[in-house]
Amino acid sequence: MMRKNILVTGKPGIGKTTAIKSIIEKLDPDSIAGFWSEEIREAGQRVGFAIETLSGKIGTLAHVNLKTGPKVSKYRVNIDDIESIMVPEMEFARESGRVIIIDEIAKMELFSERFSDEVRRCLNTSRVVGTIQLRRDPFLDEIRSRSDVYLFELTTMNRNRIPLQVLELVNV
Repeated sequence: MMRKNILVTGKPGIGKTTAIKSIIEKLDPDSIAGFWSEEIREAGQRVGFAIETLSGKIGTLAHVNLKTGPKVSKYRVNIDDIESIMVPEMEFARESGRVIIIDEIAKMELFSERFSDEVRRCLNTSRVVGTIQLRRDPFLDEIRSRSDVYLFELTTMNRNRIPLQVLELVNV
């Protein structure tokens, strides 16, 4: 079983979520829990981000039509769904001894203190496979600099190879 946290980073749109989903497909569904986020598109335009957990819950991370919540670019962040969907899924993964899938640790999610606290608790298990935003931020820098984190930077050249390398580490 894995003994390190594995995080994938890279520029926006490079394929971090795609990489995580290809890793999830190759793992035993009973050995993992967590979530990923996906773009919400309407008429070809990105209007927000959805949350989907491995246990089947769906929510909204951020959307242009939300009236309340912290603003990031043109989106408002939905702290309620972060705290009622993402955080409980992470707690379940941590408490059940599963590999913890976190996509992604980034600016929007970090508006929830409960989210950042749970990220730290999950990382302390050394069972996290996730993605982390590339930008500089004190919390993100702290996570990336942890001695128990393997960090892979996804590029167009390596994005097909990285999921395989991650899987090798998970299955050690």
